[in-house]
Amino acid sequence: MFTGIVEEIGVVTTLDPHDATGGTSLTITLPPSSQLLSDAHLGDSIAINGVCLTVTSFTPSEFTVGIAPETLRLTNLGSLTAGSHVNLERAVRADTRMGGHFVQGHVDATATIVSKTPDGNAVTFRFSPTKREVLRYIVYKGFIALDGASLTVTAVDDVEGWWEVMLIAYTQERIVTASKEVGDSVNVEVDMTAKYVEKSLQGYLQGLEAENGGGFLQKMVERIVANKGSSS
Repeated sequence: MFTGIVEEIGVVTTLDPHDATGGTSLTITLPPSSQLLSDAHLGDSIAINGVCLTVTSFTPSEFTVGIAPETLRLTNLGSLTAGSHVNLERAVRADTRMGGHFVQGHVDATATIVSKTPDGNAVTFRFSPTKREVLRYIVYKGFIALDGASLTVTAVDDVEGWWEVMLIAYTQERIVTASKEVGDSVNVEVDMTAKYVEKSLQGYLQGLEAENGGGFLQKMVERIVANKGSSS
């Protein structure tokens, strides 16, 4: 579990698609002053661009993680190269102040930056998702994690298929998204609360359907339409 508050920006040293285990590994170098690994242990979870990964080796200045094939298919990690910058956050502790929102590090989709518009000292980014169905979980003023950074949705258009966030000057200096350009991709994790609400509501409505012998929703809509007609 993470908060979406980026702790460090690391630099990719290597992305090895054929490491000693026969899989893919990623090595990240930290800034000289970083304390990110000061309490690290093998097997710890660290979010890299919003993807929860397991530390397989580390020194005070760098660490390596393994990447599963499924992770490469669902995220933008496979496009990283030596010199790429990435957002980093350690797994949350029980005594951590929740400055962002609950982030699992499980990417739902990637999205493409379709516009980048200055607004004073802030910048508004517009994104179009690769999986349009994630839009049903994205609401105005709701939470969203982009490359692991907890951000607030400032606009959303379900018909055209996009949403926007605004990065203030402080945030621009502390996350990799600010340096990305139109056409670049980001990892997207929607607020998991929306998924739980959706599943609970589906179960409730299915139960009503079963109790009423089917057609419950249709009958409810017909009653609403009839009431509107009688009140006009």
